[in-house]
Amino acid sequence: MKLTSKTFSDGGVIPGRCAFAVKAPKGHVRLSENLNPELTWSGAPAGTRSFALVCIDPDAPTKPDDVNKEGREVPLKLPRARFFHWAVVDIAPTVTQIEEGAASNGVTPRGKQQPGGIEGARQGVNDYTGWFKGDADMGGTYRGYDGPCPPWNDSVPHHYCFEVFALDVESLSVQADFTAADVLKAVEGHVLASASLTGRYSLNPRIRLN
Repeated sequence: MKLTSKTFSDGGVIPGRCAFAVKAPKGHVRLSENLNPELTWSGAPAGTRSFALVCIDPDAPTKPDDVNKEGREVPLKLPRARFFHWAVVDIAPTVTQIEEGAASNGVTPRGKQQPGGIEGARQGVNDYTGWFKGDADMGGTYRGYDGPCPPWNDSVPHHYCFEVFALDVESLSVQADFTAADVLKAVEGHVLASASLTGRYSLNPRIRLN
């Protein structure tokens, strides 16, 4: 299988319009257009009954001590963990493309309740749900795609891995409000083929990605 995007190349930079936030001259960052990137996949094997899709950032800091703090920077050697940005299951075998902005267009405070753009598919909960927990303005259940927003003082650029799985089941066995972690566990034993695509993003003005 092969996964490509008109929005960014493999290993390339994710544009700001597809991020949750972009750099700003005051206050470090501002909310962005939060469009999902265009994705196209091909080469699924015979017998594919559905597709699943996840987007994972493996570079999330594991300690909040330095995150977004003035005069400090998240250290390079800090252990990192996964942050889930998107989880989709039950994509019909006839669907091989998601247009840019079809599933997400703008930041929705408290989260999108019924994300669309992929007919017949189910979209799970992303990790902004936990990130904004307890926030009076933004707290809620974040479903569907929400793009990059790494710490503005992180010393490393973050990598966002989009991965699509061709499955031998029509519907994946996950409950409502499933996560990307649930998807990765549920696809075990059902993957006929897979393909991935990785983009980079940073909000640190010191880091140049191009």
